Amino acid sequence: MMSERSGTAAAEMALVLPFLLVLMFGALEIGNYFMNEHTLVKAVRDGARFASRQSFTNYGACSGDVSEPALTSTKNVVMNGYLAGGTIITPNIKAANIAVTTRCATTAGTETMGGIYTDRTTGAQIVRVSATVDYRPVLAIMGFTGIGLHLNAASEAAVAGL
Repeated sequence: MMSERSGTAAAEMALVLPFLLVLMFGALEIGNYFMNEHTLVKAVRDGARFASRQSFTNYGACSGDVSEPALTSTKNVVMNGYLAGGTIITPNIKAANIAVTTRCATTAGTETMGGIYTDRTTGAQIVRVSATVDYRPVLAIMGFTGIGLHLNAASEAAVAGL
């Protein structure tokens, strides 16, 4: 007796296809998430590196915000990759979501500061650049909004001056 097998492959494909699609789109979404996270981390690191090379006069207090023009310039570096405006390279980032602050690293008189910090009574100044971005998934075109998912990054660098 001969059995009919012409529809077997189609039936198996119908059973396996949903799992394959979930696996494929899941891998795509995870890859997109890590790519966006890497872009944000790199942008914040570049912003901190740029801010650390600004003049000490932009960082007057040991804790607080950074003065202009270093603040706007640092935010431009984080958003665009360079000082001037233009194409935003960090997805979904806004200047309001970027914080640039400074603090002084001292060890309460137990350590003598040397080098460029020899004449500074407040110790080494450290600038911190942080950003928060709403994550926009690739699958947003299919109705998956990803509302509530955020990417966060922060980086610090010692201010070395000009």
